[in-house]
Amino acid sequence: MKRAFFSAILLMSVIASAEQTESKVSAGEVIFEQGIEYTNPDDQHLQLNLARPKDRKETERSPAVLCIHGGGFRAGKRERWDKLCQQLADRGYVAATATYRLAPKYQFPAAVHDVKAAVRWLRKNADKYQIDPNRIGVVGDSAGGHLAQFLGVTSEVKMFEGTDGNGTLPVNVTCVVNYYGPSDFTKSYGKSVDAAEVLPLWLGGDAVKEHRRHILASPLYWVTPNAAPTLLIHGTEDKYVAHEQAVWMHDKLKGAEVEVELLTLQGAGHGFKGPDADKAEKAMLDYFDRQLKK
Repeated sequence: MKRAFFSAILLMSVIASAEQTESKVSAGEVIFEQGIEYTNPDDQHLQLNLARPKDRKETERSPAVLCIHGGGFRAGKRERWDKLCQQLADRGYVAATATYRLAPKYQFPAAVHDVKAAVRWLRKNADKYQIDPNRIGVVGDSAGGHLAQFLGVTSEVKMFEGTDGNGTLPVNVTCVVNYYGPSDFTKSYGKSVDAAEVLPLWLGGDAVKEHRRHILASPLYWVTPNAAPTLLIHGTEDKYVAHEQAVWMHDKLKGAEVEVELLTLQGAGHGFKGPDADKAEKAMLDYFDRQLKK
């Protein structure tokens, strides 16, 4: 019933205005806004949904969290993170879930440009939504975990900035929570049930034809001591992104003396369920509280 309600609100907002598809829903102590355009690359009018605490003092600033959906870089919708955004808002955060451009029409680094534009949008609108621009975290799963991790390691890499109108604002994030996101695409083939199908769509070819692009798109190769503190969450029985991808990322960050944690869920696959989902969610929320509410 709740999902249907929010879907109806979204539909009405789309019909109501061709220029601004924004709606507000107040639920308890949370304000939930849908369909806010945050950037417009190639006339795509990319949007985000945003949840925030309802009653705050005018001078109060909240930490923010950007949520990035998965889907193999070719599918997925931002709405899947709506519930978490509202949950985060109930805990005192401003939380957004964003749409980004998908393969095969839009290949790497289009999605990277988009999520960086979303971070810049949060900073540009910090006063409007009472956001502390110095406390922005990011979480994503699978392809979204990769993009979240990429944000954490490439804040100083100009080639990934994109052409968003807010390009002068910084794109660094305070911390990253990476749910089973790949770290090294050059080693994904043969270890993933769909890498041979998915990666060429996003990278323009396989690891032989586009080997350098596979390296450029892999967060592992961009780690420096300036990378954001990271929590990695991964299951040992993941058939889509091997658990070793998280181990590599953990060891690389640790070697660069970056604060990093790895939560390994024994027997868990890709897309946590039941007790595994509960453990992962608690770890994520506790991590954001430690990193963003200091």
